[in-house]
Amino acid sequence: MTELSEASADEQPTGLQGTRLTTIAGPHDVRAVPTGQLAALAQDIRTFLIEKVCASGGHLGPNLGVVELTIALHRVFDSPRDAILFDTGHQAYVHKILTGRAADFDRLRQAGGLSGYPSRAESMHDWCENSHASTSLSYADGLAKANELRGRQGRSVVAVIGDGAMTGGMAWEALNNIGAGRRPVVIVLNDNGRSYAPTTGALAHHLHTLKHPGDHTHIADGRTASDLFTRLGFTYLGPVDGHDTGALQNVLDQARALRRPVLVHALTVKGWGFGPAEGDEADCLHAVGTVDAVTGKPAPTAGPPAASWTSVFGQALLELADAREDLVAVTASMLRPTGLYPMAVKYPERVFDVGIAEQHAVTSAAGLAMGGFHPIVALYSTFLTRAVDQVLMDVALHRLPVTFVLDRAGITGPDGPSHHGMWDTSLLGMVPGLRIAVPRDGGQLRSLLREATDHEAGPTAVRFPKGTAGPGLQTVRRAGSVDILSESGIRDVLLVSYGPLASMCLQAAAQLTEQGIGVSVADPRWATPAAPELLELAARHRLVVTVEDNSRTGGLGSTLAQHLADNAIATPIRTLGLPRAFLPHGPREQLLADAGLSARQIVHAVLRARAGKSHVRITPSDGSPR
Repeated sequence: MTELSEASADEQPTGLQGTRLTTIAGPHDVRAVPTGQLAALAQDIRTFLIEKVCASGGHLGPNLGVVELTIALHRVFDSPRDAILFDTGHQAYVHKILTGRAADFDRLRQAGGLSGYPSRAESMHDWCENSHASTSLSYADGLAKANELRGRQGRSVVAVIGDGAMTGGMAWEALNNIGAGRRPVVIVLNDNGRSYAPTTGALAHHLHTLKHPGDHTHIADGRTASDLFTRLGFTYLGPVDGHDTGALQNVLDQARALRRPVLVHALTVKGWGFGPAEGDEADCLHAVGTVDAVTGKPAPTAGPPAASWTSVFGQALLELADAREDLVAVTASMLRPTGLYPMAVKYPERVFDVGIAEQHAVTSAAGLAMGGFHPIVALYSTFLTRAVDQVLMDVALHRLPVTFVLDRAGITGPDGPSHHGMWDTSLLGMVPGLRIAVPRDGGQLRSLLREATDHEAGPTAVRFPKGTAGPGLQTVRRAGSVDILSESGIRDVLLVSYGPLASMCLQAAAQLTEQGIGVSVADPRWATPAAPELLELAARHRLVVTVEDNSRTGGLGSTLAQHLADNAIATPIRTLGLPRAFLPHGPREQLLADAGLSARQIVHAVLRARAGKSHVRITPSDGSPR
């Protein structure tokens, strides 16, 4: 990344000219800003964030809420000598600006550009880049122990964690360890009362009492012992106004000087300084696409917007809930993003938001199933990976009827490696008795969700990607549970399409047919277990090629290959999918193409396989090797 200090005034990108940001090349410059200019610096940062994030998309509300807090952190602590960790990383944009990366915001979340989360490849000031919540305190505990073992004197470790992320189980495991030690760990609790939605549970109630003191709470300097954090071994400082840089700096100076575990309770407002975001009860401005920098509203589109996968699911679930009183829903602080909000409005007593606690969500759903209900656990695919043990041992071992609905499966795009949902079928495919459905369009999502909730013999999962559900694809015929989307009298190649890549497979089939190759396209609908009819289709073709938006390693294609081998079916099989790698951020279509998943590349893979060449080298249309 290019530091601002390397650019002349004439070369400064739009948004920097005429602001104090042109003088900020790193934390040393932040510490040099006169106290009287800090409010103006904060305003410059807010103006810059609104302009850049509204233009490119990204996390707006969380970053507007931590401007003063981040300035104070970099004035008190010496990054990177003092490690500053952000949990979750979507509130680190201000940190990026203050560590010399403002010039790179024109390419925020674009392929090859600035990551929307901390990135160790970008800067020495970014210690960790995993944007899954509730992890920063454990990182901090380990770093403090490492400093002690190495004899690194005078260093601090700081973890900035939201009250929403503090509801996660890992955070409490770390508190248990940090509070029992004497190491200099400063936890900054950024309390804005919400994550995607208002924070739930007993912790939210406790924080409310700390913000509104009564006869049996704390006093400002933390000398009483009635707050939970003091009882866990921390010095509690606060609450402090999270939008008062001077007050924050004073309390952080105290925390640093104590050289022991300290919790600083900072009160902030998500979206502070931008009216549409401050009053955003629906949290539409938590993460945005391209929006108007004045109103915060998306640009108008021609005609009605296409239905998203999430909205199709939400409506389908509500219809099922209308018909079945035994359907309940569970989510982990993602009521609106996963589509549960319509059901929560109509049946609030049957929808449970457990906070950022995926493990608890899954096992709580197991308890609901034991009690005679059919739970829907709605999560992003990437976050279910945090609860695989619970899926395996708490749900599947007991053969409980729990349906997991996994939004944002496969390539998600600009959020990058921590948010791609590309491992769920590899992990869930190992779970005995669990059935996985992969709908190709909105109509199939409705059908498969109904089939999943009708299944009472064990767990099920339904996965779908981010974005528009797209038009329905017609079938030629149904073979058992398998949809035949295209069929040739010449049984050369069977393309097995898992889910929303079906249209891509149909395009490839049409191109291969023009070359005289007989191609059939099958959509299994239920990816596991492999249907007998799918095995029969494979046995009648000369080559099988599977296409999936999941890791090839342990994915649906490899599962089908194992089924073919187990049934002594000798038809060669080639699996196309995502590589065994952490994929960068970028447009979904581009990342799929980079992995060999486009109609043209499927055609090329088939031709190579028919020629007996197992290693497919993809050459883009511009002639450059990929």
